[in-house]
Amino acid sequence: MAKVLVLNATYEPLNVCSARRALVLLLKGKAEVIEHSERTFHSEHSSLRVPHVIRLHEYVAVPRGTARRISRKAVFARDRHRCQYCGSDHRLTVDHVIPRSKGGDHTWDNVVTSCAPCNLRKGDRTPAAANMRLARRPRPPEPFTFVFMFREDIHDTWLPYLQYASAAS
Repeated sequence: MAKVLVLNATYEPLNVCSARRALVLLLKGKAEVIEHSERTFHSEHSSLRVPHVIRLHEYVAVPRGTARRISRKAVFARDRHRCQYCGSDHRLTVDHVIPRSKGGDHTWDNVVTSCAPCNLRKGDRTPAAANMRLARRPRPPEPFTFVFMFREDIHDTWLPYLQYASAAS
């Protein structure tokens, strides 16, 4: 099933939904098409072009950072699927910057994406104690970050909206 980028009324990327869900939002008058695909859904009485990007008519307030649940997929999306120590995109794991055994919490400010070799090398130490540096300090993610959970499905028509969002944050 095709994925569709959903924009807030302010053109801020909100999330990704299925093409079927996007068509329901359009038919209910809750959204408008910004970019179309070449695919078409057919029913008994009509045909509808499948969208790539839709925009909601009404603004949706989005919970910021700390209100979002932490998951491996969400941490990887926030860190753009790159190890925060060496930049690798293979064998990714989640690492606690301050190890939990040393009192570190399971919070957005203390978890990063790490490749398995870096995570093993760091072990039960802080990055400084392991003589390792983070590419950037962990922080709660921006709402558009969760679009990157679907990195395999990102279509070229989404890029202008994602680049705008990245520049704004």
